Amino acid sequence: MVDLMRLDRAASIDDLRQMAKRRIPRFAFDLVDGGAESERNLRRNSEAFEDVQLTPRYMVDVSKLDTETELFGQRFALPFGMAPIGMLNAFWPGADLILARLCARENIPYVASSAASTTLERLAEAADGNGWFQLYVSGDDSVTEGLVSRAEAAGYPVMMVTADVPAAGKRDRDIRNQLSVPFKITPDVLIQLMQNPTWTLASLRDGKPNIANYADLLKSATSYADVQKTLITARFTWDDLARLRDRWKGKLIVKGILHPDDATRCAEIGCDGIVVSNHGGRQVAFGPPTIEALPAIAKALEGRMKILLDSGIRRGADLMRAKALGADFALAGRALAFGVGAGGAAGADRAMEILKLELDRALGQLGAPSFGAVGPWALSHPPA
Repeated sequence: MVDLMRLDRAASIDDLRQMAKRRIPRFAFDLVDGGAESERNLRRNSEAFEDVQLTPRYMVDVSKLDTETELFGQRFALPFGMAPIGMLNAFWPGADLILARLCARENIPYVASSAASTTLERLAEAADGNGWFQLYVSGDDSVTEGLVSRAEAAGYPVMMVTADVPAAGKRDRDIRNQLSVPFKITPDVLIQLMQNPTWTLASLRDGKPNIANYADLLKSATSYADVQKTLITARFTWDDLARLRDRWKGKLIVKGILHPDDATRCAEIGCDGIVVSNHGGRQVAFGPPTIEALPAIAKALEGRMKILLDSGIRRGADLMRAKALGADFALAGRALAFGVGAGGAAGADRAMEILKLELDRALGQLGAPSFGAVGPWALSHPPA
């Protein structure tokens, strides 16, 4: 049972993360919380936001604040949505549907992962018009085409192609936890299950999490390598992206862009947007934090396509920092997932409440009556 008073005492997303850590077995918590190798990118993603200073302007009427944002022909209540996270039901049972329904209520986008624990059809229904579909391009062309056709039939207006996983990341926490496919209950895991009865009982009720969109294909998988071959490919090229652009009739976004030249090429192919992302620090141990990569990309694009940003957003003010540096919109994944881990649906509501409250206060303190009004003028130190 969720302690609502305890959730009300959570003042920040980090508070919810700490609560989730106490409720979830280590192997499941690390699956979402962890990053690649030394986790430098994971840490720097959030820390780099703090390095972006904004200078408030006063004597501005901020008695009424407007956080609405128009994107791809739809008007959303807030300037951020839910980023795709695979196997999230292993973090907390039922997390996929909890967050899809939350996004529908709040009128923000929910990006359904190819590797979700819930089928893309169920998630489209739960998101109620606010669903986008995230595609991992498979090593098997028929698998990719099958997912694209299903997303089309389910009515997703936006497809987000993930480009930043040509090779699977090395996550040291998962190695230490001996995560394997198929999942094995080791003596250490058994101890963790006994120490976290709330998670264990909820998981028994919800059923063993899997990668629902690939369930039939993965029945014969005997190793993690088999899973990776089905989910991703090392041969995804610009020509493949161009073919996907021709194939998909809706809006097409490319996720995982960190270089200005790659962003420009996406625009030339006819994509509708990009996500400046390093996969939340989960795949590559080196490279720049996304907020540091953003200014050069925004300068290169010069408004030719929409720029979204993810990886590292933990505060409402982070959304304004991204906007000031050139992003049109943002995606938050772990921030909302930590809320679910801390208290299920009530915890997800609390995470959303915290981000909305922080965004409103930051806009007022900055002297911006609307999110759309935030621009380079707010930066204390504009990028060169």
